[in-house]
Amino acid sequence: MREIALHVLDIVENSVAAGATRVDITVCESSSDDTITIVVQDNGKGMNQDLLACVSDPFVTTRTTRRVGLGIPLLKAAAEACNGYLRIDSTPGKGTRLEVQFQRSHIDRMPLGDLAGTVLTLLIAFPQVRWVFRHVVDGREFCFDSEPIVKELDGVPLTEPAILSFVKQLLHEGIARVRQGLEQSQ
Repeated sequence: MREIALHVLDIVENSVAAGATRVDITVCESSSDDTITIVVQDNGKGMNQDLLACVSDPFVTTRTTRRVGLGIPLLKAAAEACNGYLRIDSTPGKGTRLEVQFQRSHIDRMPLGDLAGTVLTLLIAFPQVRWVFRHVVDGREFCFDSEPIVKELDGVPLTEPAILSFVKQLLHEGIARVRQGLEQSQ
């Protein structure tokens, strides 16, 4: 995968497959620490210690459609190649927390990609899940929570064109606003 946003999409699909009804995605960029940290936390079924111990093995997967699971191993390799790490904590019945960090300035770090498009895709594909997305850049924060929007819509689907357009604009403007200072300092 060529973008961090696509890795996030892959990881979050695992959360949904694990029965999560709430998924929190946090992307934190820090100029002073020279890091990009992504945390995905869900309230899905979680993993036992045996599965957790070998989840970064590409030949271990819970999927029945294929015998390999490359998402986590590739993300881990990409992070470690950029002076970073990948950590996963999970408790059966409570959920899973994945944290991955990259050195922001590393020449081999892939771009963040289209985070707004990723969140929008998740909203469309899994409207039953509460999505909480935070993007923090050097202390400035944008937070998007799907629950208030779904409540306000009172049964109108998120896939209505006017709603999708509104949410897309909200996500793009929010992300651009927190990244504004970062872009100017580069």
